[in-house]
Amino acid sequence: MEAESRIKSRVPLFDGMNRIPGGLMLIPLILGSVVGTFAPGFLAMGNFTTALFQGSALPLIGLLIFATGMQITLKTSGPVLATTGVILLFKSIIPATIVVLIAQLVGINGILGVSILALLVIVDNSNGGLWLAFTGRYGDARDRGAYMASAINDGPFFSMLFLGVAGLADIPFQLLLAAVIPLVLGIIVGNLDQRWTEIMRPIPNMVIPFFAFALGTGINLMNVLNGGLSGLVVGAIATVVTGGLAYIGYRIVLRRGNKSGIGIAVGTTAGNAIATPAIIAAADPSFAPFVEIATAQVASAVLVSAVLAPLLAAWVLKREGGLVDAAAADEPQPEPAAGEPIAQGGRTDAR
Repeated sequence: MEAESRIKSRVPLFDGMNRIPGGLMLIPLILGSVVGTFAPGFLAMGNFTTALFQGSALPLIGLLIFATGMQITLKTSGPVLATTGVILLFKSIIPATIVVLIAQLVGINGILGVSILALLVIVDNSNGGLWLAFTGRYGDARDRGAYMASAINDGPFFSMLFLGVAGLADIPFQLLLAAVIPLVLGIIVGNLDQRWTEIMRPIPNMVIPFFAFALGTGINLMNVLNGGLSGLVVGAIATVVTGGLAYIGYRIVLRRGNKSGIGIAVGTTAGNAIATPAIIAAADPSFAPFVEIATAQVASAVLVSAVLAPLLAAWVLKREGGLVDAAAADEPQPEPAAGEPIAQGGRTDAR
């Protein structure tokens, strides 16, 4: 750590991104969307340029998931599963149930120009990459390990499940399993060889900016503009509602006290959710008329939730006294000298 503190930057790009909650992912995501919208030819150049800046998202996220799994020991597996369950319940299941109940009252046309398809896709999943970036800074192993929730609610699975009453196909279990395998393998390897765990610990800082940029290239800013105010408003409301529900889960169920604000960071919409309306319409043509506007609204929600959720989570953490970097919290504390008072739970005990 001393060597790192002595490193001087001509332009503090990394530190600048880290000053913004989730900035390590958010800033490259926005840059990627700008390049993907206005300079798509650059991304189609081919060879390593295309592979790194456009096609790297899935393999790098897979590597990040594997590295995250390596940080989950047998001692932390129980809390990780508990946190994952709370996130799935309060971020996906409860909000999706509310949307389905609304559909029973108003039909699939939705309300105020926002279809049930768009509403459901916006609320029932979460941005796993942003969650890892945020919890990597402010959370601990149980929070980072709860990425499993994003692996489960990612893609069209939950949307298809809750729209099953409309005659949609069964959930492809094989794809769901494939999303979780890297995490499980990481857990196995990490528990077998602590040395590998230490080697893989810096992986998040290495890969997050690159896969965030690649994900951003799939967000066309023109679609965000076409989604207009409705998509931005729905995305903001969904962030507050689903993030607020997750906060309740963290505070009441998990009893995380002043760290409960971490839960708000899950109130996002995943970047690949932009493709979900078209996937659902392919399975059930009755949703086809809603695809274009729903896609634009989801794209708007992706962007606004990626900005709002980490900012809101960090504000609540700061307000409640829980804004502590995970890296600082994990730093080994020096042994006190003989006769020096020992700090315990905010007080000092002379020994």
